[in-house]
Amino acid sequence: MSKAFAKSLSQLNKALIRRLNAIVVTRAQPAPARPSPDGGRVATPPPLDLVDALPPSSSAAGGVAVCKVEGGLLRSSSAFPYFMLVALEGGGFVRALLLLLLYPALRLLGHDTAVRAMAVVTFLGLRKDAFRAGGAALPKLLLEDVSAEVFDAAVAPPRRRCVCVSVMPRAMVLPFLVQYLGVDAVVAPEMREFRGYYLGVMEDESELLRELDVGKVIAGDKASGGSDDDVVVGVAGLGSSFAQVFQKHCKEVYVPTESARRRWQALPRRRYPKPLILHDGRIAFRPTPAATLAMFMWVPLGAALAVVRSATFLVLPFSLSVPLLAALGMHSRLIANPSSASKNLFACNHRSLLDPLYVAAAARRADLAAATYSISRLSEVLSPIPTFRLTRDRAADRAAMHAKLQSRGPGGGGLVVCPEGTTCREPYLLRFSPLFAELGHDVAPVALHSSMGMFHGTTAGGWKALDPLFLLMNPVPAYIVQFLDTLKCGSDGPEAARAVANELQRRIAEALGYTCTGLTRKDKYLMLAGNEGLVDVNHGGGAKKKSPTCAT
Repeated sequence: MSKAFAKSLSQLNKALIRRLNAIVVTRAQPAPARPSPDGGRVATPPPLDLVDALPPSSSAAGGVAVCKVEGGLLRSSSAFPYFMLVALEGGGFVRALLLLLLYPALRLLGHDTAVRAMAVVTFLGLRKDAFRAGGAALPKLLLEDVSAEVFDAAVAPPRRRCVCVSVMPRAMVLPFLVQYLGVDAVVAPEMREFRGYYLGVMEDESELLRELDVGKVIAGDKASGGSDDDVVVGVAGLGSSFAQVFQKHCKEVYVPTESARRRWQALPRRRYPKPLILHDGRIAFRPTPAATLAMFMWVPLGAALAVVRSATFLVLPFSLSVPLLAALGMHSRLIANPSSASKNLFACNHRSLLDPLYVAAAARRADLAAATYSISRLSEVLSPIPTFRLTRDRAADRAAMHAKLQSRGPGGGGLVVCPEGTTCREPYLLRFSPLFAELGHDVAPVALHSSMGMFHGTTAGGWKALDPLFLLMNPVPAYIVQFLDTLKCGSDGPEAARAVANELQRRIAEALGYTCTGLTRKDKYLMLAGNEGLVDVNHGGGAKKKSPTCAT
């Protein structure tokens, strides 16, 4: 009995000590003077304040903030998910599996050493000019991890200038920090390369600081309103990297504790300095070690399940396939409108390549054909409804779509179009092309919402032939199909057609709670894939020609 009591008392004592360490402000010992590169001595830096919460930004409003990304700006205490995402998107499943197997060893290393080790596994052998995960896939994952408290204190106005430092490679953090958060400067190591390929080795911190005038980077342009009297406040984070920057250039340095980070709130989507509308990549979850392990365990079963789901789509009629697919985990919800389901022309927003199938199944119409542009031949072969390939030649496409609506044979009599021209995963609608409104047929608007828990079934820079496999491998994909009131279309010229397209976009956005944008397919592919989203199409004599994006 005495042993149990002593054990309980010891545990209580340890808990009280941890609690006190989290709330008591302690002061670190001043670091000794260090030799400077020119042979002199660097003045003793000011001590670091260890605080449990960040002070309000009003204490240095209009000044300069130097913020550490890992453990400062970001709430997570590990950089593993970010490197795992790069490994999955840039190197494939084998590289990602190797990184996962090394995770127990990484836990034994310090933060900065572990980041360098993960960089070797993740980047070794990748082509520099083909690396787009930093601007296409990582921003979503990083934005969801931004601390609202640190953002308010260090990044948001009225702060005059914000400089972020990171131990992660510059290629991973620069697009997120500059394009989406609007920070003024980024101090991060570059990945070494040889003949256009990454070597997996980052430049040393000392080398980076020698090449960079950190004082000038922090001060910025005096013409923009800065002065020598600006208060420089630092927000430190995980690891000891760039400690020299904080100690030498910051008047105050705040080091949040682990307990403080656990209480931080994520930055709400509505407060993003730049809205996240477009992103790429196959992974639809945060790839923590546990989640990544679950994914690898699911993939064999998911691949078999995808084959069964595909066979169900292809072999059985909608009356049998819909309930069977629901039993196989593909959930759907229908918000019906009988007057719209009988029309021949359906226009919907674009979420995945299954959009026309869900519209046809919800309308109980096996005669509908799907108008497509850039899906793979494999997707066309696996489609249980006829597909109708567009060429992006407005006159030819208009004539072919009109003929398809007038036909009464197999694959004729009905058409499903996606005026956006490409998919959008976030709650936004891209600009609608007015081509469908020039056909002179009344349009049945269809609002679609989808959710994928593990994989995205679309890609801008990847191999589109794998889109059906990744989409059907999701454990529980879900769709909401809502038929809206019919929209009247006349033949009053291009201006009237554009007005109809804008009205259709507005109605669908209102039904889904989405936001309308003016972005196009061309904008998406330039941002995510570095091209204009053109594909090779066959014309009459068999010669291949790049077709331009349809103007809207």
